[in-house]
Amino acid sequence: MDEERVRDALRFVTDPEVGVNIVDLGLVYDVAVNSDTVDIKMTMTSPTCPLHAVITRNAENTIRAKFHAARYVNVELVWDPIWTPTMMSQKAKQTLGW
Repeated sequence: MDEERVRDALRFVTDPEVGVNIVDLGLVYDVAVNSDTVDIKMTMTSPTCPLHAVITRNAENTIRAKFHAARYVNVELVWDPIWTPTMMSQKAKQTLGW
């Protein structure tokens, strides 16, 4: 279990409003893996996102299902820096027709 594999697993978590995964949307700011703990710092496209609980729970559940060695999975919502569309991957921009 390492940061890259955790990010790859998080690509299976989509923002239901736009249908793009949270990594390509640029919502995942930081992943730290330490022994049996995974810490994820992420944001939403807006602080008023009505689906923040669903998305963070899906992220946590995905990591728990993929990495059984992860006894502790902490998903922290952060608002600094504020998300902007420039944080999206080129793939996400193409998917959304940007």
